[in-house]
Formats: sequence, C-alpha cells, structure tokens
Amino acid sequence: MYALSTTLAVPHGAEWLALGLSYLLGAVPFSWLLARMLKGVDIRTVGSGNIGSTNAARVLGKPLGIVAFLLDFAKGWLPVAVIARKFYEGTAGSPGAYAFGALCGVAAVVGHVWPIYLKFKGGKAVATTAGMAVAIDPLVFLIGGFGWLAVKYGVGFVGLASMLMCALFPLGAAWQISTGSVHYDNGVVWVLCALALLVVIRHRGNIQRMLAGTEPRGGRTQEEHR
Repeated sequence: MYALSTTLAVPHGAEWLALGLSYLLGAVPFSWLLARMLKGVDIRTVGSGNIGSTNAARVLGKPLGIVAFLLDFAKGWLPVAVIARKFYEGTAGSPGAYAFGALCGVAAVVGHVWPIYLKFKGGKAVATTAGMAVAIDPLVFLIGGFGWLAVKYGVGFVGLASMLMCALFPLGAAWQISTGSVHYDNGVVWVLCALALLVVIRHRGNIQRMLAGTEPRGGRTQEEHR
C-alpha cells in the first residue's frame, strides 16, 4: 500500500509566484481567442458551447482544432517542465521537485477549468491534464493514451475515453514508483488522482447521457476534451 507523500509541502516564497503564473497560463482560453480572431465569433455561443479544442474543431475546422488542442496541451506541460523548475526552492530532480511540478500542473488545470479571463467558466481539463502528465513522466502519458485509444476506437465514446485516460495516469505513476525507476514519489500519484476525479466531475453530463443511452459516439456532437 502506498503511503501519503511528505513531499507535498506548502509552497513558500517564489514558489507561490510559480503557482500564480501557472494558473494565469492555464487560464488563457486559446480556443476562444482563435475563434474570436479568425471567425469573429464567441465560441461559447456556437457548437457545444465549450471552450475546448473539440468545439474549436467544429467552429474552425479540424486543422485549427488540432492547433487549439496542442496549445491547451502546452498549458499543462510548460508549468511542470519550465515554470516549476525555475522557481522551485529545493533540490532539483528530487521527489519534492516533482511534487511541486505536479502542483504547478494542477494550477494550470484549475486555470483552464476556471479561467479568470472568462468569468471562471472554462473547459473539461483533459488536454491540459495530459500535457501535465507527459511533462512528469512520458511513460505515464503513454499508458493513459493507450487507454484512450482502446475506448475511443472500441466503443466510440470520447468522453469515456478521456475519463479512463486520466484515471490511468495515477495508476501508471504508482506502477512506475513500484519499479523503482523514477525519482518522484506518491505525492505525484495523489495529485494525479485529484485531477482524474476533477475530469470525471467535468464529464458528468457525458456520464448522464451514457446512462440514458443518448450519448453520441465518435465525439460528433458532445463536448469533451478539455
């Protein structure tokens, strides 16, 4: 059984600045900006109304939808890979450094879900959480990604695939810890568990439609991914 980590310490000094910067970056609504600049429309009023990249693909076309996805993905990657390393006041590469990086990733996800720039009404957190996961451990991201592919092309529910992917992130991290091949500890696992729960909560509408048998397959009309 995994014990609670002691590396999830309360930030101090410049670390608070890192968390604030991570939130502000995560809150940047790239899909909204692209739709506003290129089409002159508010993405919240068209398609599914979601500010994520799936709705951006509907409004702007698939190529720009991919651009929006990559930008949302980068919002999760940069706080872990760059911002946290710049401002962490402990030993670089230590379990504490990884745990603090994960907290910066959480701040970015919180920004995406509750963006200050759009009156705290944001997306579903999937792409940003995925970017955070790959920054922490690419193998953890691959484990989740295989789960996403299996569900997406097995049963066709993109929302369910996204939830499973994020649920596999903490399991993959726990497995990596058990092999002794990584420098992070259970602090990262608990952070990923919290984000997986957040993603499930953000997909509660998808869950209700799946239970009712009204959820479309293939992501054609439901909002998801971000």
